[in-house]
Amino acid sequence: MRARDLVSDFPTVTLNTPIVEAARLLADQDLPGLIVVDERGLPLSIMPGTQVLRLAVPGYCQEDPALARVVDEAHADRFLRSLAGKAVREALPREPRELPETDPDATVLELAALMARTRSPLVAVVDDGRLLGAVTLQALLDWAVAA
Repeated sequence: MRARDLVSDFPTVTLNTPIVEAARLLADQDLPGLIVVDERGLPLSIMPGTQVLRLAVPGYCQEDPALARVVDEAHADRFLRSLAGKAVREALPREPRELPETDPDATVLELAALMARTRSPLVAVVDDGRLLGAVTLQALLDWAVAA
């Protein structure tokens, strides 16, 4: 089994996409993350859904989870509203990390190793300068468990 056998079309966003729009895309399509592309449509980064949460959840709640409990429920339920006016670029790590990207000939073990090493729930598959789509952790595990 190769990446070409597991790849599927996958939505993309740009650095300037509003983060609220990206969050809506993640939620509406039950996606583990999004591929951030440049002006040519080639991957720049993978943005796991957890990065959106990291931007939305106040730092004090991330550092001390007990503080999240003292926020009243009405305010806690609206924490994503803090993302208004922010773009995808703000959800990405400041220091560039290894891009989880491969070619269509990558084996399942290569895909799994790349996901594990980069802690990414998806891998962008690029062939001949063109984004083909992504292999998701779910697709990889579905195949591996059935094999």
